[in-house]
Amino acid sequence: MKIVGLTGSIGMGKSTTAAMFRDAGIPVYDADAAVHDLYDQGGAAVGPVGEAFPGVVKDGRVDREALRQQVLGNPEALKRLNAIVHPLVGQDRVQFFKAAEAAGADMVVLDIPLLFETGGHANVDAVVVVSAPPQMQRERVLARPGMTPERLDAILAQQTPDAEKRARAHFVVDTGQGLEHARAQVMTIIAALRAGTDGGRGD
Repeated sequence: MKIVGLTGSIGMGKSTTAAMFRDAGIPVYDADAAVHDLYDQGGAAVGPVGEAFPGVVKDGRVDREALRQQVLGNPEALKRLNAIVHPLVGQDRVQFFKAAEAAGADMVVLDIPLLFETGGHANVDAVVVVSAPPQMQRERVLARPGMTPERLDAILAQQTPDAEKRARAHFVVDTGQGLEHARAQVMTIIAALRAGTDGGRGD
């Protein structure tokens, strides 16, 4: 079973691309959704995150905005948070792999926003990067409720630059040319992976 890492900077259309893989019958593991569950009431991360970051647990769940305020722009705090969350996500991902194998899947997609930043690209067979022109990216993100140019710049500062991601990818999906163009690229990638070929890049 091939393991494909799907990543892309904020606003590039990664979630939409992940849905295209899912629509094609490929099991997709959503790391963000897993973290959301860990932060929700009864989630395994609520206790340890609350201890490490006083004041971020409200009504039995982690308030992601309050946590963001404590972590954004603070590398040490982010490192402390990752040390709590990543092992828990890893346990959840193991269960996903078992279910995919039991279902006879020939490949799975791991939707991981910080694939390069966390070193996760070393543990996959191929990396797919979702990209779009910078101006389109900014327009998409700034249209989100509560987003500001300053907050966007702070988020981008913590992410590997798009150009570097594309240079290190085996495949790139360009979402700047419409949904159907992107979907055609996804189908081409799936066919190439099943044929045992890649984009000839990656590290």
